[in-house]
Amino acid sequence: MKITVQSIHFTADRKLLDFIQKKVDKLDTFYDQIVSGEVYLKLENVEDEANKITEIKLLLPGNQIFAKEQCKSFEEATDLAVECLRKQIEKHKQKKTIADAAAKKAILMTAEDDF
Repeated sequence: MKITVQSIHFTADRKLLDFIQKKVDKLDTFYDQIVSGEVYLKLENVEDEANKITEIKLLLPGNQIFAKEQCKSFEEATDLAVECLRKQIEKHKQKKTIADAAAKKAILMTAEDDF
């Protein structure tokens, strides 16, 4: 899967980029039709320690899913965002399975009507 990472207002080091790539690549095991992904890393100007934001957008065929997490570290925010995306992928797969089954049933019904 092709992933683009953009760090806003700072430069991300190679270690962080590799970590993000590894984590997002694991989503391929849950759904192999992911087209691409975009990751945005932001530093928020607040006094709170949890000022690091990770936003991940994945493009699926006919759909897109998004997760945003704010934590003390980019690694922690990425972990939470990937887990959120995994749940969204599972839900997407369930909806797709139900829709496919309904379409097959409709085709069978029309085929039976033709006889």
